[in-house]
Amino acid sequence: MTLNRGFVQIYTGKGKGKTTAALGLALRGAGAGLKVYIGQFLKSGKYSENISVHSLEKNIVMEAYGNDRFICGIPCTEEIRLAEEGLKKAREAIFSGKYDIVILDEINVALSLGLLEETEVTEMIKARPKTSELVLTGRNAPASVMELADLITEMKEIKHYYSCGVEAREGIEK
Repeated sequence: MTLNRGFVQIYTGKGKGKTTAALGLALRGAGAGLKVYIGQFLKSGKYSENISVHSLEKNIVMEAYGNDRFICGIPCTEEIRLAEEGLKKAREAIFSGKYDIVILDEINVALSLGLLEETEVTEMIKARPKTSELVLTGRNAPASVMELADLITEMKEIKHYYSCGVEAREGIEK
């Protein structure tokens, strides 16, 4: 199966569920026989979804473009290098013709932190093959990226146990 037409989707906002929604779409697409590429910005391979996805390697490829820490303050040279390397791999995946769905997880955060240039990402979105679905996740999606989207879902936090001191839990948030 291939797509006759692909759209640009954005999952953004301060609420929980952006990556989870994108992974759900990846599973749905893989179940229908579509080929899926997932590039994770700002993450290393130590998340539970990576373990699950690797068992589905026939239809889903997942790569992580980050180090083992959260970025606080000004990004270091290594974090910028990893994000730029990730964007290069993402671009290759988008234009390779191998994938029906390409998910760029946390790319909006990489943009808001200044790890990537907005114009590079917007030009990539504009030039993408029109038969591939492109999903961009992460809070603080820039207006220039949202203008190019066909679908935008904003996750809104109403209540979250993080505010009570609960850490990210394996299998639930990581």
